[in-house]
Amino acid sequence: MIKFLTTLVIALVSHVLLGQTVFDKFDGPEDITTITVNKKMFEMMSKVKTNTTDKEAQQYLNLVKKLENLKVFVTSNTKMAADMKATAEKYIKSPGLEELMRVNDGGKSVKIHIRSGANGTKIKELFMFIEGGPKDKETIILLLTGDFDLNEISLLTDKMSLPGGEDLKKASKGKK
Repeated sequence: MIKFLTTLVIALVSHVLLGQTVFDKFDGPEDITTITVNKKMFEMMSKVKTNTTDKEAQQYLNLVKKLENLKVFVTSNTKMAADMKATAEKYIKSPGLEELMRVNDGGKSVKIHIRSGANGTKIKELFMFIEGGPKDKETIILLLTGDFDLNEISLLTDKMSLPGGEDLKKASKGKK
């Protein structure tokens, strides 16, 4: 009976923890803008009726079906930005996460990493960290999970107006 209860507790705790990320600590502070889109919302978005002759809209709906979770954290607060940077740098060293692209331009730093899916073209996770340059002091973390192709992401960033969308477009053009 004790083994059964121990197994049950471990199963329940692991189930709760699987939905969380190391970045969830940034969800809540007043100085951080948070965007979270869960699988249920993506499912609802994929069922929107569109003109089936609109190829771009159909591609967007097909992509949305493949997504599970999107989290974006944005701040201009220097203390929060430093914490976000430290957390991102630690996360980048996670097993299975590989660098896709890194850009430093005029004080702006962009790092894009992926966790590959079942085959070479599929992505299970896309992680992006942006530190703003002299004009734009924002620090951004973007974490996207699902089973998608990087080439499809620029369409998502256009339709949802995500921070860092231009950087993702550049990355998707470079990974064809």
